[in-house]
Amino acid sequence: MQNNDDLTVKASVLTVFICILFGANPVAIKFSLTGLGSFTAAGIRFAIAAIVIFIWSRHKKISLKLNQKQLGQMLILSAIFVVQLSCFYLGLGKTTASHGALISNALPFIVLVLAHFFIPGDTISFKKVVGITLGFIGVIFLFFDEQDLTGDLMTGDLIILAAIFLWSSSAVFVKRIISEYNAVQITIYPMIFGVPLFFLGGFLWDDQMIRMINPTIIKALLYQSIVTASFGFIAWNTLLQKFGATALHSFIFIMPLAGVLFGVLLLGETITLHLVISIIFIVTGVIIVNLRRKKHPASVH
Repeated sequence: MQNNDDLTVKASVLTVFICILFGANPVAIKFSLTGLGSFTAAGIRFAIAAIVIFIWSRHKKISLKLNQKQLGQMLILSAIFVVQLSCFYLGLGKTTASHGALISNALPFIVLVLAHFFIPGDTISFKKVVGITLGFIGVIFLFFDEQDLTGDLMTGDLIILAAIFLWSSSAVFVKRIISEYNAVQITIYPMIFGVPLFFLGGFLWDDQMIRMINPTIIKALLYQSIVTASFGFIAWNTLLQKFGATALHSFIFIMPLAGVLFGVLLLGETITLHLVISIIFIVTGVIIVNLRRKKHPASVH
């Protein structure tokens, strides 16, 4: 692995591009929900993603075998995955893509808090406390947005916030067990175990599993499954292995900005004062959390 400060220009451009792709994902989900039920959309997305990742793992000859202990851990992770993604899709069905993108960026802050208590040695510094505080203030501002007072939007925001808490819990659980797995195993098994449950949820609780299918919905599903869940995962983890998490996380402030921008441009969502203030606080918080001290070379006398 190269040093975190050795991120090449090419790798930096690719990292920015991936962050933009991830930021646009809530918009793609909103498009797919125009014709599909929440559970059904999630099931189709992760069925396609699991197939693509499986083919890639066979091509790369990456082992997917699990022992009995790992199987039990994957079942726990899969249960969290299903509830988390179900909440995320249900919440996005009620709120805007802009709110979904911004609330999703509470994830790194919640992970920092949970890791402090559940991962030995992973403590919160003063810098991180400042960043976490700013990030949460930004999320809270969304709940005072005037457009939230008129319908299901606040309910949707709360459901997404619950999903992000579950996502954070999953991330901390993965952090505790990751040394026993490769990245493909951690990603593909929750999808494999979760897809049948998503389709069962669609059959039981979606008003209609499939209301309509058109080119826009198909493109939105392919974007979610191939561009973000497959290519995004492969590219991000390749960069992680080569450069490390610190270098990549310096760019994640791009995700909420991209999510809001695409929500405005593609869905015609409104930019309100509360939304702007939320963006400022969340982006500032993410930047502060990921600030690194420059290491100065020791002087030679």
